[in-house]
Amino acid sequence: MSAAAVAVGPAARAQGVTRQRVLGIVYLLLAAAIAVIFTNVPDGASSTFGLNLGPSPAVKLPDLILPSATTAWVLAAFCGFSGAVQLVRGFGIRWAVVLGLVALAFTFAFLTWATAGKSVSLVGILQTTVQRATPITFAALSGLLCERAGVVNIAIEGMLLAGAFTGAVVGSIATNPWLGVLGAALVGAALAWVLAVLAIRYYVDQIIAGTVINIFSLGITSFLSARVLQTNLELNNPPRLTPFAIPILSDIPIVGPILFNHNVFVYGMFLLVIAIQVALFRTRWGLRVRAVGEHPKAADTVGIDVLRIRYTNVVLAGVVAGIGGAYLTIGSTGSFDQNMSAGRGFIGLAAMIFGGWNPIGAFLASLIFGFADSLQARLSILAVPIPSEFLLMTPYIVTIIVVAGLVGRVRAPAADGKPYRKE
Repeated sequence: MSAAAVAVGPAARAQGVTRQRVLGIVYLLLAAAIAVIFTNVPDGASSTFGLNLGPSPAVKLPDLILPSATTAWVLAAFCGFSGAVQLVRGFGIRWAVVLGLVALAFTFAFLTWATAGKSVSLVGILQTTVQRATPITFAALSGLLCERAGVVNIAIEGMLLAGAFTGAVVGSIATNPWLGVLGAALVGAALAWVLAVLAIRYYVDQIIAGTVINIFSLGITSFLSARVLQTNLELNNPPRLTPFAIPILSDIPIVGPILFNHNVFVYGMFLLVIAIQVALFRTRWGLRVRAVGEHPKAADTVGIDVLRIRYTNVVLAGVVAGIGGAYLTIGSTGSFDQNMSAGRGFIGLAAMIFGGWNPIGAFLASLIFGFADSLQARLSILAVPIPSEFLLMTPYIVTIIVVAGLVGRVRAPAADGKPYRKE
């Protein structure tokens, strides 16, 4: 064992103990917050959660009615117990699972407090969660395709925005939503090609190159939106791809409305997550991509074309981001608004990191951010005594907490962000 390894060992262990204690303290603070704030409800108040969606579901379930204060106390006890165990001995490799459960407990306690004496459709919130998570998932998969090949893609935000604008304009001109999606994918690929040339061929700092593309996309779409779309409304009225229920599956109680009553973008997202998962970890192409992202010189030595794989992955990532942008207009709002991506590209990068550069993990992490977005929208309708500005901040606060909590706990591909110079 080298001297460096001996020196690093105690430091790494000390750092791990510090993280363990910090997490334990956070869990205890969350337990205290639940006990002090979320149990403060009227005596005998109950929270009603609807388990049906629509006026006449195939199978009607009774509403879930919970005593608000008692539920909050139970969840506070769970968070407190988790914090005590975390402080004493930690949860080892299961720390991420426990973190997710504590976050879920705190969120449900908050929701129970917010709906005390009221009712809310739990299935409706979860269905909206999947919809709000869709563009974030596309962004996360775009970043994953790049970073698994060793290229950092900060430009996802710009690709989403350009894809949304192009999808709206092309779809409006052609009166065909599919041509709008195709246009968005091509624009995303074009911006990704610019990023690839700058980062791979000319060795421009990848963060700077991505930031330039983001600024360009924001500027050009804002300018054209103000000067062209606002005076030619017919260019900003694309036909939408509306939701359609999958027969039989959509009739399954709770799960059916949540997963099987969406538009083609959501179904395509599910398929894309599975396809990339299989391709990355079960095919020769995926093995080569991961080799390039971990050790490009070794990959080059065994005959893998490192630069070609990086170019290909970056352009594919642009296509995915462009389609994610098209969802914002053709699959959701039906028109383009300035800066309508609203940071979803950066949130997608956070989801990718939280998911450990794994497609399924990135999707599950995107659901967390989608839930935060869905929750703030629903709470504003319930007239919760929290300023609307704080509710709008919720998805971004969750992003900061997740990224800060994962520092030192996840490992990016070893060659991520490092240019490769072929000798």
